[in-house]
Amino acid sequence: MQDETDRLLAPDELEAQLRAIGAERYHNLHPFHRLLHGGKLTKGQVQAWALNRYYYQASIPAKDASLLARLPTTALRREWRRRLEDHDGDGSKPGGVERWLVLTRGLSLEDSYVTSLRGLLPATRFAVDAYVHFVRERTVLEAVASSLTEMFSPAIISERVSGMLRAYDFVDEATLAYFTPRLTQAPQDVAFALDYVTREARSREQQEQVLAALRFKCDLLWAQLDALHHAYVSPGLPPPGAFVPGIP
Repeated sequence: MQDETDRLLAPDELEAQLRAIGAERYHNLHPFHRLLHGGKLTKGQVQAWALNRYYYQASIPAKDASLLARLPTTALRREWRRRLEDHDGDGSKPGGVERWLVLTRGLSLEDSYVTSLRGLLPATRFAVDAYVHFVRERTVLEAVASSLTEMFSPAIISERVSGMLRAYDFVDEATLAYFTPRLTQAPQDVAFALDYVTREARSREQQEQVLAALRFKCDLLWAQLDALHHAYVSPGLPPPGAFVPGIP
């Protein structure tokens, strides 16, 4: 009789296990996000979040470009090239990185300071760099699977935008415009990536690699919020050189 741990999961079973990882580990559950979305943070704490999140947003095109170079077919490269344009823009409309600067600008942070990364938390840099390295060094299957946190992003975006607009008088719809295109882009990205991993994970070992890749991605997103919470909420100890609210 085949050991259950060796049995190849059906596509719907693999998807169910992926979604279970998100239900347990996705960073919408983190206390920092609960504070952010519930209107419990100061403007300085929201600035710290946006400033550190910029490095993640700006690094997404780099990790996507490294994967694009390794994709074996025209169809796959075309799909991943679309993601690059979503974040970098195509010259005629702004991408996600530029729209994130609209957000930080709306929070009274200078572009030059944000893009310099001078105020970045060390843990943010380490976590984001780990993601870029993961996508560059692991198999294409694992790299694609790590993007599947987008399965859970529409819900957090809706919660974030509605909560922040309701609670903070220092943001408005224009400030948060980054998130609107993601409500349509993320489901499109997920449909492709989920089809790819459920089709290409052809052994139980590969399926376990897919699951581990998603856990890794959830963990690094969580780690970034751990650092923000420690530095700016409790105990409130930003490390040397990091952004200090009111002292840009």
